[in-house]
Amino acid sequence: MKPVQIATDKAPAAIGPYSQAVRFGNVLFTSGQIPLGVDGQIVAGGIKEQTHQVFQNLQAVLEAAGTNLSSVLKATVFLKDMNQFAEVNEIYGSYFGNHKPARSTVEVARLPKDVLVEIELTAAIGVE
Repeated sequence: MKPVQIATDKAPAAIGPYSQAVRFGNVLFTSGQIPLGVDGQIVAGGIKEQTHQVFQNLQAVLEAAGTNLSSVLKATVFLKDMNQFAEVNEIYGSYFGNHKPARSTVEVARLPKDVLVEIELTAAIGVE
């Protein structure tokens, strides 16, 4: 079994030597998504707008791999400022609904392009 790179033009292209996601068997590992539009520009606004854009990007990558948010096993959330946790958590919850994957949330000193939030996911594919 070999890893398979996943790519879609419905999410921003990787800004370095990595894939948007990699599938290995029935498991998908997304790269961290930041709030870039497909044009590569940071979405206007604050933490709420940035978090919504991150989820739009993640959904596009998951869709390209043949899965969706209901198959997410684990999320890792990187925040520039933990004081914004409540706002991010509310938006995060709106995307996952009753599905509650494992999650880690950490505050970091800096994120790519100085954005406010980055999220990476691990998801199952084809497992019901």
